[in-house]
Amino acid sequence: MSWAGPEDVLLSTSLASYLDKKLLVLLRDGRKLMGLLCSFDQFANVVLQDACERVIVGDIYCDLPLGLYVIRGENVVLIGELDLEKEELPPHMTRVSEAEIKRAQKAERDATDLKGSMRKRMEFLDFD
Repeated sequence: MSWAGPEDVLLSTSLASYLDKKLLVLLRDGRKLMGLLCSFDQFANVVLQDACERVIVGDIYCDLPLGLYVIRGENVVLIGELDLEKEELPPHMTRVSEAEIKRAQKAERDATDLKGSMRKRMEFLDFD
């Protein structure tokens, strides 16, 4: 028999109220997952049904389907219920295809890499 501490009881009661509801889960690596909460445990490991990853680049976004998805609790930063009555994104956001969002992600990564390499080349100037 295992002993449940106060934080375990608090976690269990708070997540229990989200069962069968659509949630947004923010992960430690910055990814945003959405889906219906099927199950959870005392370590905040969660199982999402009909899960998808929302990828946002600038003013465009895409929901990449994942299906049934298990998330290890140590990777969870935030869990929140989505209000199905409200619009999830601002009206200026445009939904695009998976191929288009992948191209936008690559362009964003390339721009970030270029900015980092330029910064390294300019370090010798020591503007500080």
